[in-house]
Amino acid sequence: MALLKIATVGNPVLREVARELTREELASAETQRFIDDLVETMRDAQGAGLAANQVYRPVRVCAIEVKDNPRYPYKPNVPLTILVNPTVTPLDDETFLNFEGCLSVPNLRGEVPRYTRARVRAWDREGRELDFEVKGLTSGTYQHEVDHLDGKVFLDRVQDTRSLTTWADFDRHHKAAFVERAKALVARFGS
Repeated sequence: MALLKIATVGNPVLREVARELTREELASAETQRFIDDLVETMRDAQGAGLAANQVYRPVRVCAIEVKDNPRYPYKPNVPLTILVNPTVTPLDDETFLNFEGCLSVPNLRGEVPRYTRARVRAWDREGRELDFEVKGLTSGTYQHEVDHLDGKVFLDRVQDTRSLTTWADFDRHHKAAFVERAKALVARFGS
């Protein structure tokens, strides 16, 4: 396995709409090695997820995992999930403001409206069909990663630019209030 370089905001690869993989491409040794490298890179960077185009490969693959993540201590744990050719569909109109950061947007956070409930459809890394619901903060994580595959970064969804903050100022001025909101969301949805 190898650590991959992470593209940062301004790099055109982050604005590409990732192309879908065929089952044959997915089954290839090259793609399976790439998925292993994607996971290793996400873990090394302490990300909650990582999309393929963030590491210069514009294909519809992303990894999501939250396991007592020090960058996001308020996020519920999510087992390692590989999504291939995913779609995320809101299940209703209810949203919450998620204070998001991104490995491709270093040292910046901002409030993004995310749907509280969404349906995820994808393949797993073996090409098996996945179809499940995500809720609460976890729903926001899935929406964030699939946005990358659609050529979007969280900055595109920030509605009030006054919410933009460095990580240090988030910790100093915004974290306590956001963590209270996040805990209420987790208590409500269990995720």
